[in-house]
Amino acid sequence: MPRVGLIVNDGKELAVETAITIQQRLEAEGYEVIRANSSGGMVGFANPDQHMRILGYNACVPEGFDSSMLFAIVLGGDGTVLSAARQTAPVQVPILTINTGHLGFLTEAYLVDLDRTLKQVLLKQWEIEERSSLVVSVMRGEQRRWEALCLNEMALHREPLTSMCHFEVSIGRHAPVDISADGVILSTPTGSTAYSLSAGGPVITPDCPVMQLTPIAPHSLASRALVFSDQEPVTVFPATPERLMMVVDGSAGCYVWPEDRVLIRRSDTPVRFVRLSDNEFFQVLRNKLGWGLPHVAKPGKS
Repeated sequence: MPRVGLIVNDGKELAVETAITIQQRLEAEGYEVIRANSSGGMVGFANPDQHMRILGYNACVPEGFDSSMLFAIVLGGDGTVLSAARQTAPVQVPILTINTGHLGFLTEAYLVDLDRTLKQVLLKQWEIEERSSLVVSVMRGEQRRWEALCLNEMALHREPLTSMCHFEVSIGRHAPVDISADGVILSTPTGSTAYSLSAGGPVITPDCPVMQLTPIAPHSLASRALVFSDQEPVTVFPATPERLMMVVDGSAGCYVWPEDRVLIRRSDTPVRFVRLSDNEFFQVLRNKLGWGLPHVAKPGKS
């Protein structure tokens, strides 16, 4: 019997109701459905006195999920998709994302098209798009204190009511750079349209094999976003006496102390998305972020 997953944001009534409909439909077609709560991928913020995530990012994979699964349907908004990415990428299960949230920048289908979407999936009329992800590890000496997988970005920044911070960033074999700013963001191409974009970074198409470093409120005109090969691992040293806050994809994080360092590398396991149609990136930018819209108000001729 073919096996599929169903990842649901159980905190949203609409998602729960839709999950029941989808599960009944798939089981009627002869599929075994294994359901999981998306909260399993929402790591949360670690207690500063505990060593959380020492098992590594594979710990987020739900029970019953493995590489033999055909795909997993994800019900929720962008936050749910980011959580589901942590749950599925380590075992390479493709995810079909259906928006029951708000913007849904990362989602593939909408509830109004649910019947058509399920028909297309059952007919196997879909393709796989792979998106790069990052492994973020907090190290103290040789000890791994915390680790998570991220699809969008890692942000390391000062706490409220503290002063500007200093960072030493080492990218692969290149000479380290010093950045004075409120924080730094390391993002994937997928994450270039998220926090990094708000901090002034460029938009990067998802097929580019790169990472992006974006300072947050830098204290120098010379500190600007940098795009570089994702084959280069990155180490961030907090060159400041106060502890810093690290947030990964908006739903995971921990404190980083002066004696720690943050390692970021491209994951060997990308996030795999089920695509039902041509996911033309510029069209998505236009529809959901308003990029490249024509000027409708133009000066008239005298």
